[in-house]
Amino acid sequence: MTEMMPKERIQRFFNREPVDVMPCFSGMGMVTVQAIEQMGIRFAEVHTSAEYMAHSAITTAELFGFDAVVIPYDMCTVPEALGRGVSLYHDSEEILYPTVPSKWATLDEVEIPTDYLGKGRMPVVDEALGIAKSKGDGRFAVGGWVLGPFTMAGQLIELDVLLKGTRRQKEKVENFLSQMTDLVIQVARHYQNLGVDYMNIREMGSGTDIISPRVWKMFIQENLQKIFSALKSPKILHICGSTDMIIEMMNECGADALSVDQKNNVAETRKKLGHEVLLLGNFNPYETLVQMDASEVEQVIKTCIDAGVDAVWPGCDIWPDAKKENVETYVQTVRGYGKRPSPAVGRV
Repeated sequence: MTEMMPKERIQRFFNREPVDVMPCFSGMGMVTVQAIEQMGIRFAEVHTSAEYMAHSAITTAELFGFDAVVIPYDMCTVPEALGRGVSLYHDSEEILYPTVPSKWATLDEVEIPTDYLGKGRMPVVDEALGIAKSKGDGRFAVGGWVLGPFTMAGQLIELDVLLKGTRRQKEKVENFLSQMTDLVIQVARHYQNLGVDYMNIREMGSGTDIISPRVWKMFIQENLQKIFSALKSPKILHICGSTDMIIEMMNECGADALSVDQKNNVAETRKKLGHEVLLLGNFNPYETLVQMDASEVEQVIKTCIDAGVDAVWPGCDIWPDAKKENVETYVQTVRGYGKRPSPAVGRV
């Protein structure tokens, strides 16, 4: 049998068609310092140059054998375009992701400009996606992502204001989240129109260690259903933190696949959802790829596969300073141990 190309492997995976081996990819950032150092640049530079962003993603995929590249890397592109500014830490030699320096103080201050897709670094991301698709020679799938409406809201207004508002200003919070939902749909559709091969909606701040299942159903689920009904496939829902109590509601949102982190009991989730659902997860990327000895990584990855994931995904972005040998072990274990069928995807 001829080995599949990375992009073909991922396309078949999302179609639930048999693949040669489990794909190794993510819906979050996968850039590493090894790629950045090879390019002779600093981490702070990748966020403001389309060439640097695209080539750092491609170089990382080439170095480690990933099946995809994922752009952008930081969560501030949309808030910046909405006028909230951005701190880029230009002069830092350290790994510092951009942050939002100026959030709206109250729900009454919220104002969404109509032309934000052309502002800030949004055009840089657009250009980077185009470069990734062309310069990658079509080998790699290109993944895009956008924060979910609740998590996006937390980048634009202080989280305590939002959480208190769910009790004291219910109508205002609902209206704000409705605005965020429309915004997420517009950004995700924009990236899909640019040709990304899959779209990840990262509603990462809505796990039940932050909000209760009752509040999740009231403020999160309907908005996610609206988003996924508006998007083309492949489309993924990712939520960090505790998701055991909401996993069935997550599965009702209309995504093609669900992504969970290490706090989810994947074996129990698989029992709840059955073998038809594409399940992605669920190792701690910082602990596994930065802190652990390389000799410990193989067992972490095997445990994910044994629990019933269809693809081993990190629970969040791969921290750029991940150890080279740890990432190599992660990929090699997926390729070797992932030759057997997963619950929802067979093997050729």
